[in-house]
Amino acid sequence: MTELPPAALPAPTATRRDLQLGRRAFHLLNGVSTATAYALFFTHSQVVRVFGTIACLVYVLDRVRIAYPEVLARYAPSVNRLLVRAEEQVRESAMTPYAIAVLLTILTVPKAAALVAIYTLAIADPAAAVVGITWGRRKLGPERSLEGSAAFFTATLLIALLVLGYSTDESKLVVFLMSILIAFASAACELLPLRIDDNMTIPLFVGFTTWIVAELVGVSL
Repeated sequence: MTELPPAALPAPTATRRDLQLGRRAFHLLNGVSTATAYALFFTHSQVVRVFGTIACLVYVLDRVRIAYPEVLARYAPSVNRLLVRAEEQVRESAMTPYAIAVLLTILTVPKAAALVAIYTLAIADPAAAVVGITWGRRKLGPERSLEGSAAFFTATLLIALLVLGYSTDESKLVVFLMSILIAFASAACELLPLRIDDNMTIPLFVGFTTWIVAELVGVSL
């Protein structure tokens, strides 16, 4: 059987406007597993070594994917269909800024703030995309909707309530007020039309916002 030349092989066709549920699930699984492992099993130095190694592997494999797109198209076409977008055929995938931003967040902010940030990236970001694409009717920008932003706010609020409630000894009222501030600021940031991958901006912004809010109200993280 004659093999197709690289130019004739199927290329990824999905865009940001496509649901790509497989990609969203992969995004969620990576972030939740990283944050949960950090919360339950690893010390700070251990998670830096482990996730630092993972981030390096993600970067190297992504460069290989860009240099040899025909390999993925020929031997793993389902990966192209489920996980890769059309614009990522010739540039880095979202997994590279995702991995780098998670590592930077772990390195720079206290553990509780990092957990809020990583869980927000893992859960609130894909939730906002799915809700916005499926039910978004009230547009707040070219790729943003009121429904999607509401989903992002709600998911971030619940994440902050759970993480801060478990990580601190503060009263429920203080945790709730902190969580409201964090969710509101994070949802506002997510609306900004930045030309930077939101996999990079979301965890860093949420992590530092959580840390700043905690310092302002005198809560030790």
